[in-house]
Amino acid sequence: MKYNCDMIADLLPLYIDNACSKSSAEAVEEHLSECPPCRKMYEDMKNCDTIIDQSIAKERDEVLTKQAKFFKRKSAVAGSIIGALFSLPILICLIVNIATGAGLTWFFIVLFAMFIPVSLIVVPLLVPENKLLWTITSFTASLITLLGVCCIYSGGSWFFIAAPAVLFGLSIPFMPFVVFSKPVAKVLKNNKGLTVFSVYTLTYILMMLCIGIKVHEPMFPVIALAFSVPPFAYMWTMFALIRYPKWNGLLKTAACILASALFFFFNDTITLLILGSGLHFPSFDFSLTTTESLNSLLCWLALGAGTVIAAIFAAFGFHKKKAAPTTAKEIISKQ
Repeated sequence: MKYNCDMIADLLPLYIDNACSKSSAEAVEEHLSECPPCRKMYEDMKNCDTIIDQSIAKERDEVLTKQAKFFKRKSAVAGSIIGALFSLPILICLIVNIATGAGLTWFFIVLFAMFIPVSLIVVPLLVPENKLLWTITSFTASLITLLGVCCIYSGGSWFFIAAPAVLFGLSIPFMPFVVFSKPVAKVLKNNKGLTVFSVYTLTYILMMLCIGIKVHEPMFPVIALAFSVPPFAYMWTMFALIRYPKWNGLLKTAACILASALFFFFNDTITLLILGSGLHFPSFDFSLTTTESLNSLLCWLALGAGTVIAAIFAAFGFHKKKAAPTTAKEIISKQ
């Protein structure tokens, strides 16, 4: 044999860890192909390293699991203590209500009011998984319930206006977090954006319907539709342009800028048309002597500037699209 077994034995740990030079690795491989004892030594050392790695990984997982259980127990204890502290105002209110002969009038308001801080502080400490989803859900439910209780005990009839408005307002900041939580994201898959915009639209429609039923104004549906269609049409157009076309970012930017300019230009036209005032386009009166002339100037400036900027982005986008490889063969040739 060309190489000494003792020298190969010294190189084997480095060879197993891929820490030796190329020439040393070639020498080890050549010797192992010719020397059964050294080959057996190599197999034993390799299996030993594998067992050690598995043992270390197992110990690591056990430590992490124990630490996770420890912190969960601590969170549960902390949540229970904080929950008990929140029960004190409820108990005090109950005693005062009974002692003064007021019954349980304010007791239920205080009770459900305490659910709000509980949902924000105690719930995240007690639930083991999906803390944000549970917190948002419990906070929304507690707030809606509190509104209902306050409406009942104040003798009002405003709950069916306040509740949809609160739902719409809370959906705006919370829905993106809800759709990205693990259980919801698993169901929605690639429809997260569509779900968010659908919830925005549905909660807004519910709010406007409840307001319309309450106010008993014959013209309210037309007025609400006239001032709601342009912003929601713009919102859905932006979502569709960004989400669905197979364009590059520059072309999508150009389309969004042009669409924004067109919506700004035709906003009053759409509103007045729905209100039954006929077709009215921004005029060419730029005298700035009236509010209408100032509005017309802004509309034309927005349309002109938006068209020019969109054209610039579109030119760069088409250039990028033309320069980019489109087929597997072109990609390979570029490489």
